[in-house]
Amino acid sequence: MTMTDSERTVLGTRMVRKEDPALLTGEAKYTADMAVPGALHMAVLRSPYAHATIDSVDLSAALAHPGVRAAYSGADLEGDWAGPMPCAWPVTEDMKNPTHYPLAVSKVAYAGDGVAVVLADDETTAKDAIELIDVAYTPLDPVIDLEDALSDRVVIHDELGTNKSYTWDLKIEGEEGQVDAAFAAAAYTTKERFIQQRLIPTAMEPRAVLAMPQPFGGDMTLYSATQIPHVLKVMVALTLGIPEHQLRVVAPSVGGGFGSKLNVYAEELLCTALARKHGVPVRWTEERSEGSMSTIHGRGQIQDIELAADADGKLTAMRVRLIGDMGGYLQLVAPGVPLLGAFLYAGVYELPHAYDFSCTSVFTNMTPTDAYRGAGRPEATYAIERSMDALASQMGIDPLELRRRNFIPKDKFPYEAFTGLVYDSGDHDAAATLAAEMADYDGIRARQAEQNVEGATKRLGIGISTYFEMCGLAPSRVLASLNYGAGGWEAATVRVLPTSKVQVVTGSSPHGQGHETSWSMIVAEKLGVDPADVDVLHSDTAIAPYGMDTYGSRSLSVGGVALAQACDGVIDKAKQIAAHQLEASADDIEFSGGVFRVAGSPDKELPLAAIAFEAFTNHNLPDGMEPNLEAHTHYDPPNFSWPFGTHMCVVEVDTETGEVDVLQYVAVDDCGNQVNPLIVDGQVHGGVIQGLAQALYEGAHYDADGNLQTSTLAEYLVPAASDVPQVTTGHTVTPSPTNQLGVKGVGEAGTIGATPAVINAVVDALSGLGVHDVPMPASPLNVWNAINEARGGSQ
Repeated sequence: MTMTDSERTVLGTRMVRKEDPALLTGEAKYTADMAVPGALHMAVLRSPYAHATIDSVDLSAALAHPGVRAAYSGADLEGDWAGPMPCAWPVTEDMKNPTHYPLAVSKVAYAGDGVAVVLADDETTAKDAIELIDVAYTPLDPVIDLEDALSDRVVIHDELGTNKSYTWDLKIEGEEGQVDAAFAAAAYTTKERFIQQRLIPTAMEPRAVLAMPQPFGGDMTLYSATQIPHVLKVMVALTLGIPEHQLRVVAPSVGGGFGSKLNVYAEELLCTALARKHGVPVRWTEERSEGSMSTIHGRGQIQDIELAADADGKLTAMRVRLIGDMGGYLQLVAPGVPLLGAFLYAGVYELPHAYDFSCTSVFTNMTPTDAYRGAGRPEATYAIERSMDALASQMGIDPLELRRRNFIPKDKFPYEAFTGLVYDSGDHDAAATLAAEMADYDGIRARQAEQNVEGATKRLGIGISTYFEMCGLAPSRVLASLNYGAGGWEAATVRVLPTSKVQVVTGSSPHGQGHETSWSMIVAEKLGVDPADVDVLHSDTAIAPYGMDTYGSRSLSVGGVALAQACDGVIDKAKQIAAHQLEASADDIEFSGGVFRVAGSPDKELPLAAIAFEAFTNHNLPDGMEPNLEAHTHYDPPNFSWPFGTHMCVVEVDTETGEVDVLQYVAVDDCGNQVNPLIVDGQVHGGVIQGLAQALYEGAHYDADGNLQTSTLAEYLVPAASDVPQVTTGHTVTPSPTNQLGVKGVGEAGTIGATPAVINAVVDALSGLGVHDVPMPASPLNVWNAINEARGGSQ
């Protein structure tokens, strides 16, 4: 049931978030806020070495410490696991995956790898006690560099015999040899190498876990600061051998995730196992520096990308070679992250069937990586957008003009790409035109000509980034073709209570996205009720037993559409009840504004509230109809959704200090129809700041021994509000034709568009000095070094 524009009254309004009062007043409860008398506190002893054998673990001093109730090494707990920690995305049949348990038994693979745990009466005692554990290590040579890892100079996991986890190829040619032929015939070619530095997600709320066993019967409730309560439930049941029906997982208020809480972590399994072993609640909350080593990192790639183009700059072929950094072990979906970008290296541009992609991922002695906001798609967008600027520079034309020559035309949508994927809708020229107007692109170019003269120490630059995103992480059959270990569906239930209030149960689990507000607006639009009368239940597997949770910009385009379909089910049932009571055919019943009417008989009507009460009493329903007014649905999308946009960034670079000052940032995004533009703008703002942070500030740095040098916020530079520019947002609206709401995802868009826009601006400012690239982050030192290198190393 598709709504027309004239029927929309709630959707598209800037409704203030329903979630915010509880968050702002402190009423919201996070996992660490839960008061549980008698709970034992867990602390984890972590390896100080990046690569070492464990020769012995002496727990005696910790066990003798007052207030300590138990202590265990990895060897002590080997019998508690029904299986190793899960990796749900075996991207190739021969992918190598080392056995990984919550505590290391004989060898550690990164600094921060857990080797022992203590349970104590309070958190302070537990932390004091782990300092008393004596572990004898034999240090081994660490592997920190990705190309060194690929050489197998030192093999990290002996049982694998290599550091290479997998190689995944995607070569698409219209005819054999077309890629090589296109490069041989090209008027222009570019070859670039880009480094995607590791990022530490740094969610506002650190991870926290509380496992509570029932006093009898074996039931267990696991509270966790997680994005994926439903997935976590399945994986904990499998890893610990707990019957799934005896396990309940709850994600209370969750303070951000960005992919870092899209995982199954050792601490979740340890708390659950130890709570079951001791029959008492066990809890753990990470510290910031601990999380920097034990929570997944994002990005971590070496990208080699080559473009071939004809004399007009039209792309004719592309080669991509990646080395992916998996870290010490494979986490939940880490192997698949590069694959999510593999289909997007051509960006928003037309490319013939001449594409050669290959990714080899390796193990290193660093913290494991996994999905981080955008997951593979920011990396792909960065590579193609930086390469397009390089091609424009080589051709001597404006980079915006080059992009316009290569955009997929609006009239070709839906567009079947060379990969076989179908892009649902798009108008890239419209987004670029609006962004150029908002940024005063021509005016900035004119100012550049005046400002960037010989001897100028403040140089002006403008950077462009145009992007496509495939989001929703569905349909399930496509995921199956990529060996993904789960489906891409989502579940929703809508029930109209006897008093006409509406209860929604969703399998999508929010951690800052505003589900309660947006879901209320969808229900209000569909059923003609007040959004304030809609209660949204989520994030508890006992209340919402079905769900695939929140990641990959899938909440609205999958979970929201599932909700709309459930509303349709309620309306269909209510029409039958209305027809029965008004003595009419169900085909003649019309519904709008919360009222059911007989077509052509305006005096014959029933409000939704009356039908809900009738369904509750069951006094006069059609024969064979069950009482109560509710509907449940599972929705599996027919396609990904494809948001897109153009971002522009204006910077001024001080050539004497290397400092980059962002003067202006414009983000034009198209996420189809917008349920709540206020939430859309908030998502774009947050995403842009994270993308800008990778470009200018953030980077996890290891020394040669594998020690993380940026484990606290004193060393790991996260931008403060005073560091970031005003983000000016604009939107084009190109509805998706594949779902009834016409919506697309937006949660990762800002991050995808921002990083290349910022770096392109920095390089643009310095191009007159001979600078062609600046490594990320473009810190004052890195910028100054790039300038100095372009000058031949002289001042």
